[in-house]
Amino acid sequence: MNLKPNYKNWMPKGMVFGFVTAAVVLLAGAIAFAVTNLAANSILRWILTTFLGIAFLVCAGYSIWCVNAFRAFSYNGKRRLSKQIIDGVAEYISVPDGGKILDVGCGSGALTISCAKRNPHGTVVGLDRWGKEYASFSKRLCEDNARAEGVRNTSFINGNAISLDFPDGSFDAVTSNYVYHNISGKNKQELLLETLRVLKKGGTFTIHDIMSPQRYGDMNAFVETLKKQGFKKAELIETTSTCTTIAPTPFRTGLSALASRSCTP
Repeated sequence: MNLKPNYKNWMPKGMVFGFVTAAVVLLAGAIAFAVTNLAANSILRWILTTFLGIAFLVCAGYSIWCVNAFRAFSYNGKRRLSKQIIDGVAEYISVPDGGKILDVGCGSGALTISCAKRNPHGTVVGLDRWGKEYASFSKRLCEDNARAEGVRNTSFINGNAISLDFPDGSFDAVTSNYVYHNISGKNKQELLLETLRVLKKGGTFTIHDIMSPQRYGDMNAFVETLKKQGFKKAELIETTSTCTTIAPTPFRTGLSALASRSCTP
């Protein structure tokens, strides 16, 4: 039997369904108050109709955005933005024979598997806590996708980006995609330092995320700090302008950060 990978969609179906349902309910409510006597007082009826109408417009806008995002991020659709991003991140990951790679927040295993394909003589560990926020992602799903892709040099474990259960310098390369901005209440630069802790000297760390100043702070200053700490190369790569527009404005995929650790202390 030929298995097909199922990488799911980064835009949860529940969110799309929720906004669409809410928009329909609000529209029905606005129409009901406008054409019936559900509210006997005409002023009250006008207020309720106006309120529900405005709420409908807001919800409808979010619904359109969510539907377009869902279509853009679909692995099976025409735009396949998710695959473009995954392959773009994986291009930076290259390790020697026997090298070890860590994918932090592997989700459905897409980036883990892409890195494994590009590094057949290395091993790739996909780590995730697979929380209820993304209940459709799981360790079993990752393993099934690796099997469907014919990839044998991967393993998947439960873990948390906040505190990685590995000794210092455990991996030749570390990568992550669209993960850290979802970790609320934590300083993102401290999370990056925790990730860099497990990177070997001479290794490479590549992350793709929505690195807005509100989430990450001053990343340019952070890059300069890394260079002072001995990273021979640290740079931010703008990716927003290269992404396809999904109405009404460009969908921000954020920045990629690339850091290469010096072989010397």
